Amino acid sequence: MTGRNIPSKSEVDSYLKDTNWGRWGDKSSAGAMNLITDKKRLEAVSLAKIGRPVSLSRPLPVTPAGDNPRPAQHYMYKEERPFEGGAAMDYYGVFYHGTATTHIDALCHVWDKNGMWEGKTPDDVIKFGGANFGTIDEWKDGILTRGILLDVPKHRNKPYVTLREPVHGWELEDIATEQNVEIKSGDAVFVYSGRDKYAADNNGRWGTPDGRPGLHASCLPFVKNNNIAILGWDMMDASPNEYKIPWTVHGVIFAYGVALIDNAYLESLSNVCTEEERYEFMLSLNPLYVQGGTGSPANPIAIF
Repeated sequence: MTGRNIPSKSEVDSYLKDTNWGRWGDKSSAGAMNLITDKKRLEAVSLAKIGRPVSLSRPLPVTPAGDNPRPAQHYMYKEERPFEGGAAMDYYGVFYHGTATTHIDALCHVWDKNGMWEGKTPDDVIKFGGANFGTIDEWKDGILTRGILLDVPKHRNKPYVTLREPVHGWELEDIATEQNVEIKSGDAVFVYSGRDKYAADNNGRWGTPDGRPGLHASCLPFVKNNNIAILGWDMMDASPNEYKIPWTVHGVIFAYGVALIDNAYLESLSNVCTEEERYEFMLSLNPLYVQGGTGSPANPIAIF
């Protein structure tokens, strides 16, 4: 990609081949989370100045919808206890990957023809009882780092990103400059694109048969060059892509070892950032401890 030109297929292919494979040696299974050092965590804690929390999660999606073909399950149970007592219990079941549930992707989640994260072969990693490399339990001790919000609708002065105008990497750089935030190694960067307002104007749907708005493949160098540890978004990769590849920005998982937080709810965060007049915060996220898991439902919390 030269300047602000749309990258060619060969350029996008080169982005995905310019990997972080081998960068973290025997700690490679954790990927770019290695960038979140003890010092980085302490710096993140210092950003919690007034104690104001904001959830970045959507409710568990139990209602079938076009973007939720496999709705989550929530079953209630009530029983009596001796001496006129009682208890309520419930069951949760969720197929969380997709476009409905807020979740974090582990590094074994996706791959392309060149392989998985660190060049692993899917048949060697993905087993019936779970994966054996790049799994969610690598992050079982929790994730605490500096969070950044890049507010695309505010920058464009439009309510949401559209199919015709995906988010480009140079635009993210412009937004960071405009918001006076410096992206630092180990940051969790959230890109707000106005998904819910878009859905409200499109029959309640974010994705349609024509495709789905979101981030363009030109965002790949932005992620790698800024040493981002986590990319979170309300919209995801713009699709379909023009490059005839299975994954564009989702490729940060297998190329750079970067975790994704899919389907984040960022409208409230955008409002709070505006009110507080700052776009950096402490981010806390604790994935479920599932051995061999490809990810986890998540409730990321921003604290100001």
